[in-house]
Amino acid sequence: MLGAVPPILQHFYVFKAWSNTDLIYGFVGGLGVTAGAHRYWTHKSYKAKLPLRIILATLYLTCGMNSIFDWVRDHRIHHKFTETDADPHNAKRGLFFSHVGWLMQKKHPEVLRRGRQIDMSDVLADPVVQFEERYFKPLLLIFSFLIPVSVPCLLWGETWWNATLANILRWVVLLNCIWAVNSFAHIYGLHPYNRKIQPADNRVVSAIALGEGWHNYHHTFPWDYKTSELGDYGLNVTTGFIDFFAYIGWAYDRKQPSENLIQKVVQQAGDGTHPKWGHVEEVSEEAEQLLNASNEVEDFKLNSEDRFK
Repeated sequence: MLGAVPPILQHFYVFKAWSNTDLIYGFVGGLGVTAGAHRYWTHKSYKAKLPLRIILATLYLTCGMNSIFDWVRDHRIHHKFTETDADPHNAKRGLFFSHVGWLMQKKHPEVLRRGRQIDMSDVLADPVVQFEERYFKPLLLIFSFLIPVSVPCLLWGETWWNATLANILRWVVLLNCIWAVNSFAHIYGLHPYNRKIQPADNRVVSAIALGEGWHNYHHTFPWDYKTSELGDYGLNVTTGFIDFFAYIGWAYDRKQPSENLIQKVVQQAGDGTHPKWGHVEEVSEEAEQLLNASNEVEDFKLNSEDRFK
């Protein structure tokens, strides 16, 4: 069939045929980061039964990133010390550094010092994480490289060259979509919930990062399983993923602040861009304390019934 097609176009034709499958593989891998490492293991914004935790860990392994333990530790440091020297991807050091530069150099001494102080006992107590930590390197090789390269070659005759190139492309695109949350969503966007912090709501980042771009909201209410005020699945696919597993009973105790609390914070601390409660008032001492406390991810406690529905 491809005999009459010029060689360079043959590569494009086969590459395109495989790319659809690769996109799906990249998409579900992204859910391993957003629904798994981020919303579940880092923030404990919902609870997950064993089958779902196994699925989340498996999807995460397809991303070709550090172990779940390392990802969670760095992200908890990031929330507790946002835009300081202890923040692994401090956006005040520039767009390139917060996007990928932080992975190209040694960590700042403050990152290392604070990292040793982060409580990770809850993560290490999970047998799924224990298994992933113990066999991380071979599991990473299998799920990030061997499966996505070998399956199309063995099942529908893809060339090893094209499959390898497609997998590299998938990996690069996926990583950059995830990194965009650390960089673009910390520099560009609106601050409808807290004008005093740098993380911003960015619709473009939300679209490419499966709902993680509502970052001003997320850094204000880090315990919300939706990472946004909106329930729209179009720009928050991860929420739909979690809600599906809640429907079948594998996810439960989904945390979210009450509308009353959101309104109070928006009116007292927002920049005026919230579509419903967009006017700005002087920040009260109570609201200031609430916003500061929201960055204490591992220590945050909920003491008022008004905070949750």
